[in-house]
Amino acid sequence: MIRHNTYERYQRQIILKEFGPAAQDKLLAAKVLVVGAGGLGCPALQYLAAAGVGSIGIIDFDLVELSNLQRQTLFTVEDIGKPKAIVATQKLKLLNPDIQIDAYYYKITHKNAWDLLGLYDIILDSSDNFATRYLLNDACVLLNKPLVYGAVLRFEGQVAVFNLQTEQCNYKTNYRDLFPQPPLPHTVPSCNEAGVIGVLPGIIGTMQAAEVIKIITAIGEPLTNKLLTYNVRNNRFFEFLISPAKSVSINIPANKTGFENFDYEWHCGIANNQDEITVDEFDELRRKDGVLVMDVREIGELPAIDEFPFIQIPLSKLEQRINEICTNKKIVVFCQSGIRSLKAVTIIRAKTGLEQVYSLKAGIESWKIHNRKKAIF
Repeated sequence: MIRHNTYERYQRQIILKEFGPAAQDKLLAAKVLVVGAGGLGCPALQYLAAAGVGSIGIIDFDLVELSNLQRQTLFTVEDIGKPKAIVATQKLKLLNPDIQIDAYYYKITHKNAWDLLGLYDIILDSSDNFATRYLLNDACVLLNKPLVYGAVLRFEGQVAVFNLQTEQCNYKTNYRDLFPQPPLPHTVPSCNEAGVIGVLPGIIGTMQAAEVIKIITAIGEPLTNKLLTYNVRNNRFFEFLISPAKSVSINIPANKTGFENFDYEWHCGIANNQDEITVDEFDELRRKDGVLVMDVREIGELPAIDEFPFIQIPLSKLEQRINEICTNKKIVVFCQSGIRSLKAVTIIRAKTGLEQVYSLKAGIESWKIHNRKKAIF
C-alpha cells in the first residue's frame, strides 16, 4: 500500500494506466548500482532517484573538476575538488530523502566488484574506460545481473541492455558478444582527447535510466540484445541487433575465483607498460637535473600548466621538429590523457635513438587530480 505522501511524490507516473501503484512498488523495492558519477551517471542518477528507485549505490573515485561542469550538471563550482560519489549522494538525498543512497568512494576493481555488485539487482555502467566495462560485463554474466550500458564520444552515443533474457527472446547477449576483445591500447580516443558535446551524456544517461525503469517495472521493451546509437548532429537513431558470438564465453572467467584473479587493466593493455610512469614517479623525475619535460598537446589546450617548466611540441608537429630534441637528458612526455604521449614516445625513440623516453600515465588531467587529492587528504 502506497502512503499518501508517496503517492503525491510519484503521482504523475502512478496515474499512467500502464504503470499504477504496482510498478511504483517495484521501483521502491529495487536496488540499482551506478558505476561512475560523471557525464552519464549524473543524469541517470537524478532520474532514478526522482522516479523512486528504493536503493541506489554510487561508486566513483574521481573529484569534481571545473572541466566536468560542461556536462555533469549535478555539480556546481562549489563542489570542485570534492569526491563526486559523496557530493552526488548528498544532492540526491535532497531531491528524494525517502530512498536509500550509498556512496562508495573508491575505485572498482576485480578484487572488490564481486561483493559490491552482489548487493544490487541491476548495474548501470556509466564508466569511461574499457577495463571497467569488461570487468562489469564479466561480473554481471557470472552473477546473472542485468547490465545497462552507455557510452559517448564527440557527437555520438550508445545504449544497450546486456545479460537480460525476456519473453520475446530466448537468449541473452553481453558486451563481449559485441566486442569480444578490448581494442589495442591507445587506438580509441577518450572524451579527454576527442571531446564530447555537453548535452550528449545527458541524453544517453537519461536513456540508460529509462532502460533501468523498464526492466524493474516490466513496462515496455528494453534494449535487450540491441545496440542503439544516437547522433546529436542530425538526430538520427540506428538500432543494431546483437547475436551471441561463438566461443565468447572462453574470454570470461569461469567463477568468482577466476574473476578475482583476472587483471582487467592488464587485459585492456593499460597497466604495466614500461613506457609509462606514474604521477608519483613523474613528480620525482621532473624535480631532478637531467630531465626534459615535454608537452605534446596542441597550443592552447587546457588545463594550462604553470607548476613546472617544460617545452611544448605538439604531436602533429613532432616529426618536423624532431631535431629540437637532441639531448642527453631523460625525456618525460605528457598530453591530456596519456594517449598522444605514448605515440610521441614511439616517434622520439625511432627518430632519435634515445631510449630513456617515458610517457606520463593517464596524462596531465590525472596528475592534476592526483595532486588535488593529496592536498585534500
